[in-house]
Amino acid sequence: MKTYSVKEAYVTLQGEGAQTGRAAVFLRFAGCNLWSGLERDRDAAVCKFCDTEFVGTDGVNGGKFRGPGALVSHITSLWEQDGRTSDQAAYVVCTGGEPLLQLDAPLIEALHGAGFEVGVETNGTVKAPEGLDWICVSPKANAALVQTQGDELKLVYPQVEAEAQPERFAALQFRHFFLQPKDDNRQPENIAAAAAYCMKYPKWRLSLQTHKLIGLP
Repeated sequence: MKTYSVKEAYVTLQGEGAQTGRAAVFLRFAGCNLWSGLERDRDAAVCKFCDTEFVGTDGVNGGKFRGPGALVSHITSLWEQDGRTSDQAAYVVCTGGEPLLQLDAPLIEALHGAGFEVGVETNGTVKAPEGLDWICVSPKANAALVQTQGDELKLVYPQVEAEAQPERFAALQFRHFFLQPKDDNRQPENIAAAAAYCMKYPKWRLSLQTHKLIGLP
């Protein structure tokens, strides 16, 4: 039976993209295929600007879960804290690292059986399994994009590489297109640049990390 490695899991509000403001269980899987997560490897990584801790299973409510049932029970217990029930728009966002290294059809089916809608935030280098209710793809330069359709494409901006420019992705089959300013020491300039691009090319919308602005995890 498959064992799922989870860095952390908690209830919060989705802070980014088209689902901003929606309560959800954030399920952060351990591991990524574009960076080891170790600082000594960052300069050689495909994705160099990740701001997320996804190594190990030692985060809040993290751990190893043997089989879909064990993990779904864990997620359900988190959702039901504070009196929420599965018929109250129960939603789980599977993120990482790269969640599609672990998220599979049996887990999706088990989550649906427990009353959850299932969303994923992926770098798009692994084909998404069937049955997902929401697919958000965040492409990275120098990484082959396999998942070329879904609900939203969220591009970190700006990136200098030619293959990471917005025009490369504008014709793909997504319902929503977002630019998200890169979260680094030039953030004010990045926000201004992303806003200017969205003003010029209105197919794209600005996505801010509102959870950070209001102090949520």
